[in-house]
Amino acid sequence: MTRDDIISVLGPVDEAVIADIALTGATLQELREAFAWLGADEALVNEGRPLPGTKVARLIEILDMPDDEDGPQAVAAQGLGQ
Repeated sequence: MTRDDIISVLGPVDEAVIADIALTGATLQELREAFAWLGADEALVNEGRPLPGTKVARLIEILDMPDDEDGPQAVAAQGLGQ
C-alpha cells in the first residue's frame, strides 16, 4: 500500500501514521475496513459482519490513537477523507 493509497482513505495524516500503517503490511481494502469499523462499529456488528481480523484490528489501534499520539482520530471521528 502506498502513501497515496493511505491518504486516499484517511485524508491528510501525519507521516509517522502513514509509516505505521505501511509497516502493518495491510492491504488498501483492510485499511478501508478498519476506517469503517472506527466510524460505525455498532452498525457493522448489527449487519452481522465478523469482527475484524488481526491486521484490521492493528490498523484500528493505529487510527484510534489519542490526538497527542499523532493519530488521525479527528479525521476518523468526523468521517472525513473518504
